[in-house]
Amino acid sequence: MSFDDAYDALTDHDDDTRWAYGTGFADPLAGVPTIVPDGVEPADLVAYCLMLGDDALVMSHRLQQWVTRAPELEDEMALANIGLDLLGQARLLLSRAGEVEQAGFEQAGVAQGGGTARDEDALAYLRDPGDFRNVRLAERADEDFAHLVARLLVFATWRLALLDRLTGSRDPILAAIGAKGVKEATYHREYAAGWVVRLGDGTDLSHTRMRAAVDAVEPLAGELFVPHAIELRLTAAGVAVDPSALREEYDAVLAEVHRVAALPPPPPIEAATGGAGRDGVHGPELVEILTEMQELARAVPGGVW
Repeated sequence: MSFDDAYDALTDHDDDTRWAYGTGFADPLAGVPTIVPDGVEPADLVAYCLMLGDDALVMSHRLQQWVTRAPELEDEMALANIGLDLLGQARLLLSRAGEVEQAGFEQAGVAQGGGTARDEDALAYLRDPGDFRNVRLAERADEDFAHLVARLLVFATWRLALLDRLTGSRDPILAAIGAKGVKEATYHREYAAGWVVRLGDGTDLSHTRMRAAVDAVEPLAGELFVPHAIELRLTAAGVAVDPSALREEYDAVLAEVHRVAALPPPPPIEAATGGAGRDGVHGPELVEILTEMQELARAVPGGVW
């Protein structure tokens, strides 16, 4: 962080647009055309926005669970900041999903019976676990702080590469979200990498625990680089990003962080097996997250605060 202490961050409002909520928050998509690109199936674009939005939403929730548990107050502020960045991305992506869903209903017309699209709140709070499309890495619980920063490094390195390429999307909203997200994900990656180096090249104990964390987390990255059929269709249409194309950049970044951190080279990425999060296959950890996150919205249907 660029502040002398954590309290300075509370009163600085020059960069509020990086936060999901802030005193000076401005809509980063104001004026961006919302039309669905020609040749793109609305249902595919809805699903893709949910994939990327769910990644951010679930990861954000996991990060906020570390507030009051981080080793230093400055780190609690940093993790809260990263969580809010991701929440902001999730809001934009889920809103885009709802917007495109409505466009799909209108395109189908009366012959399909029409329909009412879901807004960002309905998509976040009223879907069941099997309807979420996040990668399973995002929902994983963290055994300790070393596991958290190892997981955040994997997630942020992959997401930064993805968002950077998304800036060239034919969908103007996704391109704008990518441009905004690149600045945020750059900080997320730097923060995580800094802690991996600090712990890896620290004491014998911190090195041992950091090595155990990366050995446990990094092989789980296999799912991140397996393209879903929807991603491939939208990539061919110039809208999405083929995740398999991110592997070279990811490998280079992780190898360099390990070198500086005095850690062995990253363990091999194992091929994803079984069902994947993109297909709605999740473990009990996502159920735990959604039970906590959705409790109030489901207890008071239609409630407004």
